[in-house]
Amino acid sequence: MTLTSSESAPHSPPSPPATSRRRGWFVPLLLRLHFYAGILVGPFILIAAVSGALYALTPQLEQAVYAEQLRAPDTQTSLTLAEQIEAAADYRGDPSGLLAVRPAPEPGDTTRIMYAEDGLGPSESRAVFVDPGTGEIRGDLVVYGTSGATPLRTWISNLHLGDAGRLYSELAASWLGIVVVAGLGLWIVRIRKSRVKGDLLRPNLAHKGYRGMLGWHTSIGIWVILGALFLSATGITWSQYAGNNVSSLRAALDWGTPSIDTSLDGGTASADEHAGHNGAMTAPTGAANPATFDAILAIAQEENVNTGQVEIRPPTEPGTAWAIREIKSSFPTEGDSLAINGITMQVVDRIDFADLPLAAKLASWGINLHMGVMFGLVNQLVLFVVAVGLAAMVVLGYLLWWKRRPPRVTGPVVGAPPRRVLPTAPWWGIGAVGVAAVLIGFWLPLVGWTLLGFVILDTVIGVTRSRGTKGG
Repeated sequence: MTLTSSESAPHSPPSPPATSRRRGWFVPLLLRLHFYAGILVGPFILIAAVSGALYALTPQLEQAVYAEQLRAPDTQTSLTLAEQIEAAADYRGDPSGLLAVRPAPEPGDTTRIMYAEDGLGPSESRAVFVDPGTGEIRGDLVVYGTSGATPLRTWISNLHLGDAGRLYSELAASWLGIVVVAGLGLWIVRIRKSRVKGDLLRPNLAHKGYRGMLGWHTSIGIWVILGALFLSATGITWSQYAGNNVSSLRAALDWGTPSIDTSLDGGTASADEHAGHNGAMTAPTGAANPATFDAILAIAQEENVNTGQVEIRPPTEPGTAWAIREIKSSFPTEGDSLAINGITMQVVDRIDFADLPLAAKLASWGINLHMGVMFGLVNQLVLFVVAVGLAAMVVLGYLLWWKRRPPRVTGPVVGAPPRRVLPTAPWWGIGAVGVAAVLIGFWLPLVGWTLLGFVILDTVIGVTRSRGTKGG
């Protein structure tokens, strides 16, 4: 994203004939799009890149910041889930509001017991961390969403400036792909004309000033292009407007990710048939007997939920089943889940990740890669490097713009985006760009309509200035 000045000389040379001007209108258009899109979304790409770099490091940061809550001494003893839940209830002084239990996945980890609580925000819950060997309470935290994000991870995620920032983040993520593709087009044009090809793949350290910064900007851009396009594409999938379009398309093609069905036919279900043996009861109100968690986990482990990273949810209301799912998102992905009738202890629904449509698997893998959890530390480091590269490109872009922004010049500025691109283009060229903007708008509204606005505004301003020049 090369940001250069758009100022032109007070006394510019005569305009070339219309035929010669119309031959080369597309590359100047790419330059103009690259420039103004960079101006528009640059600050928000910078925020997203910085927060993304921090987010990539959150697993290590969380282990350091929340070591007391997440880790426990490795002991030879092991309490049942019921005993751990009772310990958490005693700590809170209130057994109600139990939402989910995440058993300790590995020795040395804590069990996470999550509660609904008055005063918390949407999608927030209170997590109590229990030592699975002794029942000691290691602490409690407000966690967010189905991932159970800690306050640190939630804070980093919220660096996108809240609800308004979510819209602008979608605009930035969408335009990022266009900026990168336009930059790639300009790079191809430059490398075809360049005598020293290597200078466009790595910065030439002998170049200083503007040329040196341009070399760094170009080289970084070409090396992070695949990562930038991936982040743009996957970021769009869970955005507000474009993300809804993606979800609708997947549903229409039957590529969606199914959710477990916890409804029970005929149901006021709540108590399980093993009540006389182990006291495991599911009350009609949806409150759950702690002992039932152990029974649900044992049944699930005999079926398809066989990893250490699982979450157990009791019925949310009468007539619904227990749900247990694997939450392992690293490779190989485990996303199996079961719904179990709390009365009969029979499996009433199941989802096996291996049987999902390829599109659903790709969506899951894409999100996990985007979040840096697919391949652990390697995934995190790649995301960190790409994010730092994007941030550096934004900063270098503005420095390039500043370097090419003299208060007065005596001739045209070399490399500056032309002021009047579309008015010099053939009518079919303007029409093609407009039609493309409309088509994009149906899929990526925040990009298509802003692009169409750019086309209209640039054409009107260019025509107005041309008439003003002739009139003068």
